[in-house]
Amino acid sequence: MLAGPSADPNRFAQKLFTGLPDHYDTLEEVLSLGQNRRWRRAMVDRIVPATPRRVLDVATGTAGVARQLVRRTGADVVGIDLTEAMLRQGQASLRADGAETVTLVAGRAEQLPFPDGTFDGLTFTYLLRYVADPAATLRELARVLQPGAPIASLEFAVPTNPFWRAWWWLYTRAVLPLAGGLAGRSWFGVGRFLGPNISAHYRRYPVAWTLQALTDAGCTDVGVRTMSLGGGVVMWGVRDGA
Repeated sequence: MLAGPSADPNRFAQKLFTGLPDHYDTLEEVLSLGQNRRWRRAMVDRIVPATPRRVLDVATGTAGVARQLVRRTGADVVGIDLTEAMLRQGQASLRADGAETVTLVAGRAEQLPFPDGTFDGLTFTYLLRYVADPAATLRELARVLQPGAPIASLEFAVPTNPFWRAWWWLYTRAVLPLAGGLAGRSWFGVGRFLGPNISAHYRRYPVAWTLQALTDAGCTDVGVRTMSLGGGVVMWGVRDGA
């Protein structure tokens, strides 16, 4: 059984995701009821109009978002992730796509190995539930952005409508573990862990808190879009100082 994130959420995240790279992209679609691809596209939509030249994709996993960023912006993309097994799978996908302008590196979102103002666009996906201090992490993400650069994120969410929230609860507590179990023990553990983890995160850090934390990190034009009856949320802003 998976224990929840504790004093070292980075180590927890590495343990959680190390066994998942095979078929990760397909299963991510299944476990999100086919919505993950649409959510990713909505997040990247917030980056494309800026025509960035160099984009950082944080928590890149198997580089699905990084590949989309290359296709839609033509930018040089750096993907960073804690889990080397996921990065190896991402590298194989990049070779298959011929996406030569993507570089994958291992590292922590809380301590990015880049100077201030390195990038003119940044995305991060399913990240804040796996860091000890979300506010400090957002400040670190903003640090590596140039003034005027867009930042956008994608996360699972909890529906606010009571009717849809009840169905979401049933899906995340019953269907997800069963669906994940069809793919093996590792995915069963993720399916059983995910719903309670999402609920706990939003009890502590509601969407309004995250938007304020983005503002406090130095971003303006902060916005939010809830998707799929509240099951997903895209948030964005622009690095101040342009």
